[in-house]
Amino acid sequence: MPSRNNTLAGIAMMLLGILLFSLNDVLGKWLVATYTVGQLLLLRSAAALVVLAPFAIRQGARSFLRPERPGLQVLRVVLGSTESALFYLAVIYLPLADTMTIWMAAPVWAVALAALVLGERVDLSRWLAAVVGFIGVAIALDPSSATLSMPALVALVGSVLFACMMIAGRKLRGTPDVVLVGWQTFGTLLIGLGLLPFGWVTPTLTDTALLGLLGIVALVAHLCVTRSLKLAEASVVVPYQYTLIVWALLFGWLVFNDWPKPAMLLGAALIVAAGLALLILERRAGNTTSDTAKERVTIEQN
Repeated sequence: MPSRNNTLAGIAMMLLGILLFSLNDVLGKWLVATYTVGQLLLLRSAAALVVLAPFAIRQGARSFLRPERPGLQVLRVVLGSTESALFYLAVIYLPLADTMTIWMAAPVWAVALAALVLGERVDLSRWLAAVVGFIGVAIALDPSSATLSMPALVALVGSVLFACMMIAGRKLRGTPDVVLVGWQTFGTLLIGLGLLPFGWVTPTLTDTALLGLLGIVALVAHLCVTRSLKLAEASVVVPYQYTLIVWALLFGWLVFNDWPKPAMLLGAALIVAAGLALLILERRAGNTTSDTAKERVTIEQN
């Protein structure tokens, strides 16, 4: 079991990582008002790859050229790169808090995908939590002919793709973090290159620095979250990821003068409740499995 100091450090790293992700999202929404999605993806990824290069060299070329399950690696890269593009496309038109609320439904989608795609057994309590999450998404989207817009549907598709990427990540636990992040960043760079013909705005020197900072902040945020999960149990630190919605509300109000409608706040509350319920159920299942294993060992020893 992690020590108390490691647990506190893990919580601090998770909180810092989520704050950095929030700042990255604010910066991205600010820049995408002037520059194209392709530019953001390209320059963001290029800056991140420069920072990541020393870690990649230390890891060795073999890990990158011969990763486990290459087909699934490629699928994960495609899912993650497309999801990033859809996020920046969505925040052009939607308030930051609205977009992040829809994205935070990814763990709920993951429950359904785990049952339908991976054939995992999902008990009734998990399905009930997922249903609450689905209701939260429906309320947040406010699906009437006047309010259900194309940007909202783009955000919804993006959150589903993010959940698919999470499912793929479950199957790639043996891949080093730097390899996963490296391939993901390179794939996003290629998506950015592919989107460049659809528009280019020559950035100022200051904005070029901000576009590079966008990638570096995201990379550091990923490293913080990864380190957090190594310092403390996932069931302890993962709930702190929901502070992302708090930061999105705060920064959306301060920077963009956006404040979500009551329906979005109610939907966000249900999504967070469903996500926390799923985490609690996962932790209980893990404890039950651990106790069963201990009993089995004790029986075998006797």
